[in-house]
Amino acid sequence: MVQLTPPGSEAWIIFGEGVTAAIPGSIQGLYLVVTDIEAARADLVGRGAEVGEVFHDAGGVFHRAGTAGRVPGPDPERRDYGSFASFPDPDGNGWILQEVRQRAPGR
Repeated sequence: MVQLTPPGSEAWIIFGEGVTAAIPGSIQGLYLVVTDIEAARADLVGRGAEVGEVFHDAGGVFHRAGTAGRVPGPDPERRDYGSFASFPDPDGNGWILQEVRQRAPGR
C-alpha cells in the first residue's frame, strides 16, 4: 500500500493490491474524516443513510477490502484514525467514516 498526501492537504489517496474489492467503474473506499464518529453516524442515519455500526480493526489498521478483522464499537482507546463506519450512497459508491480528532504531524 502507498498513501499519497499533498503537502498541507486535508485529503489523500491510497494505492495498493487488496485495498478494495470494487469492480471497475465503481468507487469503493471513499473516506470521510470526522471528529466525532458517533455524532456523524447519527446525523447521516437521521438523514436516511444506511450507515453500518461503528467498528474498529482487530489489528489496529484498517486498509483492506471486505469485513474481515472488524470489531464492533469504536476503538477502545478512541485513538485517532482507529474508529470507522461504512455506508453506500445512492449511486452505489462505498464510503468509510473515519474518526480523527487530531491529525498526525505531516498529515
